[in-house]
Amino acid sequence: MAGDKQNVLSISMLDIGALAQLKQHIEQELDFFSTSLQQLKGAQAKFQESENSLDMLKPSSEGKDILVPLTSSMYVPGRLVDVNKITVDIGTGYYIEKDISASKDYFKRRVKYITDQMEKIQKVAQEKVALREAIVETMDKKIQATFASQAAAAAAAAASKS
Repeated sequence: MAGDKQNVLSISMLDIGALAQLKQHIEQELDFFSTSLQQLKGAQAKFQESENSLDMLKPSSEGKDILVPLTSSMYVPGRLVDVNKITVDIGTGYYIEKDISASKDYFKRRVKYITDQMEKIQKVAQEKVALREAIVETMDKKIQATFASQAAAAAAAAASKS
C-alpha cells in the first residue's frame, strides 16, 4: 500500500551499544519462540494421544469396567456404555459429542493446525538466528575496528614523541 512505508536501517549503521541492545532483544524473542514451540509440542502430543486412544474403543469394549481419571493420580470406577459417542473438549469449557470417526478427524485437524503453526514459528526463529549472527559479526568487526584505530592512534602518538 502506498501509505505503508517501512524504515529500514542497516545494522552496520548502528553503534556497538545499539547492536548489543538489538542482540539482547532478538535473544528474548528467540527464548519466547522456544517456549512457544515447547507448549505447542505439548498440545500436539495431547491431541495425537487423544486420536490414538480412540483406536482402543471397539464395539466389543462396550459394557466393560474402566477407571476414569479425576486427576493424574486419582481414578473412579466407570463402565463403557456407548463406545461410539465421544465427548470432546474443544476448549474454554466447551464440550461436544461426536462419533469416533468425527473425533479422529477433529484431532487430526488440530494436530495439523498446530504443526503448521510450529513450522511458521520455526521459520521466523531461523530468520532471527540469522539476524543475531549478523549482529554478532557486525559487533565483532566494529570492536576490532575500534581496537585497530586505538592502536594506530597510540602508535602515531608514540611516533610523534620520538
